[in-house]
Amino acid sequence: MLDFLRAARLPGVPGLHDLTISDGVVTAITPHTAGGGIDLDGRFVFPGLWDHHVHFTQWVVTRSRLDLSSARSAAETLRLVEQALARTEGELTGYGFRDGLWPDEPELSALDTISGDRKVVLVSGDLHCAWVNSAALRDMGVPTRPSGLLRETEWISSLDRLDRRTSPPLQAFREATLDAARRGVVGIVEFENTDNLTEWPTRFTQGADHLRVDAAVWPQRLEKAIADGLRTGDALEPTGQITMGRLKIVVDGSLNTRTALCHDIYPDVETHGVQSVTPTELRELLRSAQQAGVDPAVHAIGDLATTQVLDAFEELGIAGTVEHAQLVAQDDFARFGRLGLTASIQPEHAMDDRDVADHHWAGRTGRSFAYRSLHEAGATLRLGSDAPVAPQDPWHAIAAATTRSRDGREAWHPEQTLTRELALAASTRGRSRVECGDVADLVVLEQDPLTVEDVRTMPVVATMLAGRWTWNDL
Repeated sequence: MLDFLRAARLPGVPGLHDLTISDGVVTAITPHTAGGGIDLDGRFVFPGLWDHHVHFTQWVVTRSRLDLSSARSAAETLRLVEQALARTEGELTGYGFRDGLWPDEPELSALDTISGDRKVVLVSGDLHCAWVNSAALRDMGVPTRPSGLLRETEWISSLDRLDRRTSPPLQAFREATLDAARRGVVGIVEFENTDNLTEWPTRFTQGADHLRVDAAVWPQRLEKAIADGLRTGDALEPTGQITMGRLKIVVDGSLNTRTALCHDIYPDVETHGVQSVTPTELRELLRSAQQAGVDPAVHAIGDLATTQVLDAFEELGIAGTVEHAQLVAQDDFARFGRLGLTASIQPEHAMDDRDVADHHWAGRTGRSFAYRSLHEAGATLRLGSDAPVAPQDPWHAIAAATTRSRDGREAWHPEQTLTRELALAASTRGRSRVECGDVADLVVLEQDPLTVEDVRTMPVVATMLAGRWTWNDL
């Protein structure tokens, strides 16, 4: 298959150029000459974008759940739930509450009063806890407690069962992958806690084929993946668009749930957070994965968790990715570079959580969401959304990383901003320019992404995956 894109601009390169694409590869980039091909009329061509951390099934199902993101208290959440119960029937699932700064506490009795025997499950915006009524707790087989809150390991296993019971239809995945392509996304790193290695090839063959997918495996499914002979990077279907990703290990919790494992205690709950996987268990998992050719991706949000993960990588001589790296001990920044690690970060979280961090991590925010410090220490940066925790939109991540601001607020720790070029490269597979020989995973833009004033609202004209248009509004 041969295609010809003419009169294109390449960010940072003067003049107009023509791109020849053959069998899904950019085979020539030449100065523009008149005639032939698809006229881009001076639009900008850039490497296709990747979302390097997403929970895609959660992103899909949240579209059909009650939106609780506007609630600023337990009382406001209850009002939203009561209104939804009045206009619906059966079980109610909500998503998006963030209780890190609520002035009141969740109570099981209050939720039971408005819900009665109907099952109600309210999932937090960070996915690490849920507020659940008695009817749902009985269904889950989980003991009741005064708050009705389930946190971390106890909740995550329940979330897995909830998702299997309410699995969205295939059409919802087709629509969601197309929406991602409309924003210039060509690939995702899928960290959903499900059987990704089976489910994604099935979705792909049934038409949800707009994205490349690196499909992670969680520890409970690692043994089967190893028995099947799968290694990181192996194709999971004939085209190679869906591949085996990394082993996802979650060693601690989150900031909003006050369960990220920290050296210092949280002022309101007087704990250091939650240790979901012990250092010994972490080393055993890393060894098993390394021996089988499976690369690791380890969730660490608190500074103590990050220290423990770096200790394990250093002791075993393993390189991998640290997912989130939101709070880092000062002495640990240099170790990212020395150990050749990747920091997989989600800049929009800094905008969502700045007030929560100022409260719960007071005195430490200079080293939280510290993207420039990680870069200057030698870490490889990869940007993602963590959707549905933040919108599945790479332009939001790029804007947050480069401005540390949103909604007109003053920049938060502006010393930790990244340059636009660096943020863009971290939102691709490390490239900030299309070059001859590249796989033709491309995005066509109306404006120069290096210089446009408001990158958060960047208009995307078309997206190409290996020479095939996955979105085209030319």
